[in-house]
Amino acid sequence: MQHFDVLIVGAGHAGAAAAIALRQQGFAGTIAIAGEEPELPYERPPLSKDFLAGEKSFERMLIRPESFWADRSVTMLTSCRIDGVDAAGQVATTSAGERIGYGELIWAAGGAARRLACEGHDLGGIHAIRTHADVEALKAELGTAMRVVIVGGGYIGLEAAAVLAKRGKQVIVLEALDRVLARVAGPPLSHFYEAEHRAHGVEVRTGVFVTAVSGTDGRADGVVLEGGERIAADLVIVGIGIVPAVAPLLAAGAAGTMGVEVDALCRTSLPHIFAIGDCAAHINSFADDALIRLESVQNANDMATTVARVLTGNPKPYHAVPWFWSNQYDLRLQTVGLSTGHDATVLRGDPAARAFSLVYLKDGRVVALDCVNAARDYVQGKALVEAGSRIDPAMLADVTVPLKMHHPVADPLVRAGLA
Repeated sequence: MQHFDVLIVGAGHAGAAAAIALRQQGFAGTIAIAGEEPELPYERPPLSKDFLAGEKSFERMLIRPESFWADRSVTMLTSCRIDGVDAAGQVATTSAGERIGYGELIWAAGGAARRLACEGHDLGGIHAIRTHADVEALKAELGTAMRVVIVGGGYIGLEAAAVLAKRGKQVIVLEALDRVLARVAGPPLSHFYEAEHRAHGVEVRTGVFVTAVSGTDGRADGVVLEGGERIAADLVIVGIGIVPAVAPLLAAGAAGTMGVEVDALCRTSLPHIFAIGDCAAHINSFADDALIRLESVQNANDMATTVARVLTGNPKPYHAVPWFWSNQYDLRLQTVGLSTGHDATVLRGDPAARAFSLVYLKDGRVVALDCVNAARDYVQGKALVEAGSRIDPAMLADVTVPLKMHHPVADPLVRAGLA
């Protein structure tokens, strides 16, 4: 039986970042990364953007080249799915029945794309965008497809819509809620992106529910909406979130429902087992101490650093401002903070100029910003979110005053505009 001082389950951003951070912080023990996919760790955000568009090669998406892992003595166990965990015996079992012993286990398995559960969900021509293989399969069918239905108006669905619209496809986006991006942004941003997509020829329909996928000869040819309307499709793309990959941990007795629960040091309720990234449910101070999961590169990297510090004897509780980004057409959306539960919104700039920011307030505190082609606001707004600054909305709306002027620890010269 193989044995590693640290076994990392999951070869995405979180898993790769954990191995990198351990070596950077001087961990000298043996490390292995077990990943389900045959590839080395790679970036996932480009899958729905420039990789789908054919503008970025897979080689350029690798988080590190193969030599990097070898040089740092990180063993790569590719095409290796961990199906079972014996927490007491500190042994993980693969789907092939192999046993791997560990001193510490870092669970960074992320999640699988959530599939449709309706009639016809298993027909051919239905695609997800979660893995390299997913997008290669999608790209292989795009050549002959003209009409594409995208189920889900979140980041993945809208990014794919932008790519396919630019390729001349007829794209229909179907969102069950009353607006796109409803789970992550306020109405003004949702309406802005709906208008942008429609201006690029995308049909956006909100408040609609898919009840079935129709098919011919085992292949999808349309979706059926609640009420009976059928929308024809050559391809169907489903972007409705992920299902956290935590079943083996829960079966082993770990606490969790919407993922696996971790404490401020990313420890699960099981001894010698940590969880990080998309699947880790944690108390987040930027969400008013609610138990949440964050599906972001930021969260993956910062949680990985937290665990590496614990395992190298320098623990520091996880505390990091959340941030995200999305590229659609020539629009770069950068988000800092969490707008969930906000009670006021301040607009900085003019959406018609396609460069503006939305500042979200809760009880008078700045809790988040959505910045569209407004990188300066994004960079300068982070300190306001971190401090929970209370600023007059009229001052926030004044684009002639940089956000750094409102920083709680800004130098007086900066505040006076003299530096």
